[in-house]
Amino acid sequence: MSYTENEIILLRTVEDEMKESYLRYSMSVIISRALPDVRDGLKPSQRRILFAMKMLNLSPGGKHRKCAKISGDTSGDYHPHGEAVIYPTLVRMAQPWIMRYTLIDGQGNFGSIDGDPPAAMRYTEARLTAASVQLMDDLDKDTVDMVPNYDETKKEPTVFPAKLPNLLVNGSSGIAVGMATNIPPHNLLELVKACLMLLENPATTIDEIMTVMPGPDFPTGGIICGYRGIKEAYHTGRGKVILRGVARVEEHRDNPDRQIIVIDEIPYNVNKSNLIKHIAELINEKTITAISDLRDESDKDGLRIVIELKRAELPEVVLNQLYKFTDLSVTFGCNMLALDKGLPRTMNIKHMIVAWIEHRIDVIRRRTRFELNKAEARAHILEGYLKAIDHLDEIIKIIKASNNRDEARVELMKNFTFTERQAIAVLDLRLYQLTGLEHDKISDEYQELLKKINYFKSVLASEQMVR
Repeated sequence: MSYTENEIILLRTVEDEMKESYLRYSMSVIISRALPDVRDGLKPSQRRILFAMKMLNLSPGGKHRKCAKISGDTSGDYHPHGEAVIYPTLVRMAQPWIMRYTLIDGQGNFGSIDGDPPAAMRYTEARLTAASVQLMDDLDKDTVDMVPNYDETKKEPTVFPAKLPNLLVNGSSGIAVGMATNIPPHNLLELVKACLMLLENPATTIDEIMTVMPGPDFPTGGIICGYRGIKEAYHTGRGKVILRGVARVEEHRDNPDRQIIVIDEIPYNVNKSNLIKHIAELINEKTITAISDLRDESDKDGLRIVIELKRAELPEVVLNQLYKFTDLSVTFGCNMLALDKGLPRTMNIKHMIVAWIEHRIDVIRRRTRFELNKAEARAHILEGYLKAIDHLDEIIKIIKASNNRDEARVELMKNFTFTERQAIAVLDLRLYQLTGLEHDKISDEYQELLKKINYFKSVLASEQMVR
């Protein structure tokens, strides 16, 4: 092998090279792939899909677009890791048995709670939901930092403004290098009460938060057994929660001597089809002998698994066997790990809520500053208009006497102390806009702007108004 004179060869051990390269890979997976941001609750792939859909104007009231188009735009513009990675992420955000509040409204076959795969992306269509619109609202008001995409042809947000505390509302799960996250979803109304409690009193304890938000709220329902696991997870960021399906006992319609067990809700992340297959296997293996029939009567109105018992069998005994041997009872391991200020951090429930509140305060400040600058810029132009109307005849003479636009601009600035922006704006006006009637409109708009400017300044000067 030959080398040119300008090349520098660095000698290092394989061990050092592997260690450094793997560290870089690990940080890339942790920060750029697997863990959600505590502020908007999204991983980069999810954020880029939603942003690409916003750029396609796929609003909740608009038309659905092919998922192939969405995946292609996301891959081509923001996330260069292949459509095969993007489409499953898109599908997951549209599945109501996975997301407490779906971020994508899907049309077509997006899979099922039975584990059926979704149709190919060329068949399915999607648009944004009201929840995802709330996450991205005010993006155009300099509320978050925008950075160049991978090829520096477009800009993308580092995080969403997130009016919705999405991380705790929808939860998150992911496996990085050497760490994993598994955050349960929560009820939005309860979470809002917890946020208000912390806004009113930052010294609120976790136990006080749990009086209004007693635990997770899973999209598939179920019952959380025991309080200790929730309390441990909320206080330390780690804990185990026992989650059981909801079952009720009914009398058999044709035979009052026999009873049936109806399962209406199953634990989170449990495959309904596999659960039924497992119960059938236990019946065939004689592990559970009290069941005479097993049916899946689920339809578009909801989940319904019917278990018919033999004569004189106790439903409580059968239920205990189902809880023991099947996924009708599962353990959900909480690992509340998220990116906070760019670093992975295990957080308790209060830290997560406070991090979102601080993000919202920063967003509101930036939005208010943007609105203030916009109002002041418009007021500055209107001041020029009002001055021009008061000196209309002189201005017309100057414009007539000028050889070109630049000369007219310079003369206006010299004779009437217009700024350059005001002079350009006056030259852009049509004559009818300087009539007496237009003067009243301009004056009214100017007075309204002054009120807005004073309001924006008072918001920025008051911590209480921002909160």
